Amino acid sequence: MNFLTKSKGFSLIEVLIALVILAISLLALAGLMATTVKNNSFGSHITEASTFAQDKLEEFRAMRWDDVQVTPPGLDTDNRSGSTGIAYTRNWTVIQDGNIKTITITINWNDRTDHSIRLISVISK
Repeated sequence: MNFLTKSKGFSLIEVLIALVILAISLLALAGLMATTVKNNSFGSHITEASTFAQDKLEEFRAMRWDDVQVTPPGLDTDNRSGSTGIAYTRNWTVIQDGNIKTITITINWNDRTDHSIRLISVISK
C-alpha cells in the first residue's frame, strides 16, 4: 500500500489539462493554416495576372515601333483564364507622344473581391 502513495505517474487532472492546452494550440494552428492557404492563393492569382500582363507587353516589344498602333483607353481588351480557374480581363492602351509610345496594360480579376494590377512601359523609336 505504501507503494501506491509514492507513485510518480500523472494524475487524471494533469492529463486532462495537458489535453486542453494541446487542443487550444491545435485550433490556433488550424486558423493559421486557413490564413496561409488564402494568402498563397492570392499570391498565385497575382502571379498569373502579372504573367498575362508581361506576355502582352512582350508582344508589343516584339513588334516594330511603327506597327504598334495607338489605341484609346478601354478599346482593346481580351479575356484569359488562369490555371486556377480565375477569369482575368486584360485591357491595354497605347499613347504616343512624339517618338515615345506609352503602353499601359491593366489586368482585372475577381476572387471574392475585385483586384487589379497595371503595367506601364515606354518604347521609343
